[in-house]
Amino acid sequence: MLAGASAERRDTALRIMATSLRDHRLEILTANAADLAAYNGTNAFRDRLTLNDARVEAMARGLEEVAALPDPLGRVLADWTRPNGLRIRRIATPIGVIGMIYESRPNVGADASALCLKSGNAVILRGGSDSLNSARAINTALVRGLETAGLPPACIQVPPSADRTYVAAMLAGAGLIDLIIPRGGKSLVERVQREARVPVLAHAEGLCHTYVHAAANPDMARAIVANAKMRRTGVCGATETLLIDHAIAAAQLPRIVADLRALGCDFRADAAARAVVPDLTAANDTDFDTEWLDAIISVSVVDGLDAALAHIVRHGSSHTDAIITEDTAIAERFLASVDSAVALWNASTQFCDGGEFGFGAEIGIATGRIHARGPVGLEQLTIYRYTIRGNGQVRA
Repeated sequence: MLAGASAERRDTALRIMATSLRDHRLEILTANAADLAAYNGTNAFRDRLTLNDARVEAMARGLEEVAALPDPLGRVLADWTRPNGLRIRRIATPIGVIGMIYESRPNVGADASALCLKSGNAVILRGGSDSLNSARAINTALVRGLETAGLPPACIQVPPSADRTYVAAMLAGAGLIDLIIPRGGKSLVERVQREARVPVLAHAEGLCHTYVHAAANPDMARAIVANAKMRRTGVCGATETLLIDHAIAAAQLPRIVADLRALGCDFRADAAARAVVPDLTAANDTDFDTEWLDAIISVSVVDGLDAALAHIVRHGSSHTDAIITEDTAIAERFLASVDSAVALWNASTQFCDGGEFGFGAEIGIATGRIHARGPVGLEQLTIYRYTIRGNGQVRA
């Protein structure tokens, strides 16, 4: 029924669901307060878990923005005619049932629901135990909107408890679930990839780098690095490692460090960086392989573009990496060479976000090399089928 619903009906449902979120704001915030009262983790993850009036409104606006996007279904992706007169078309269709396993951020449920509904997919949302109350309250509001719109409430589901057997059942759900999307820490993604009997669209950890090249504009570099690290430290697009060219380290690194310190950031630095700013904490063997998701940044001084690229290959996760430079040739080399789902030139890594890409929202950042890479929006939640039109052809 969902896949066959018209684009107008799906869009109307999304707008009604947005209104329902606003109408149930107090219930959602009360549920979130219960989650926060029981939470005892890091401040960065507390920020990801926290909802307020602005974030509930952002969820509602997100549904409306997705509703305003073009219909991803029924698109003719290719159209050709064979010498025998057969006309073949490749048509965008829903994947089917999406299983979403994620941690902490309750707004992910609203984003995923919107994208799946718009693309004609049903979705099962298994959030972390620390956000269960919030997830259920959001789901209740969304389902009431679905019912008002006359669409089946079962197309957006949340397990009734945090029992881990639900995760195991989802991973073993071949024939019932068509795609699993994990969104969370490294251990979660590795477990899903190891145990799933269902295709997985992987979201690796966000070991994102910002490389300040010798030809960087100093003021631009300071502003971008501060934003890339400290705008929101708990998101996967936050820069975790600063690479700075040896040629400008003595002049620019102290200023960048001072900016970050003023924002409350701590450091893990290699020997070359500590030779420039001696009071930086020395990095250990694993720091450059750590996704901090906190107000900590690893710092390394590198000898040019090739060394920066080698560092990213050795320590990165193919998520998001950026270069800051006024040298166009160097920038183009970086963009062509860095093997990341998203590469940026003169912009903050925190722009790796489906909303910022114009997708309305995202269901995750795919870092694999099959089906989709980067922010996963409506187009990435479709697959395709073929239609063939003939006029009596038979095969010899």
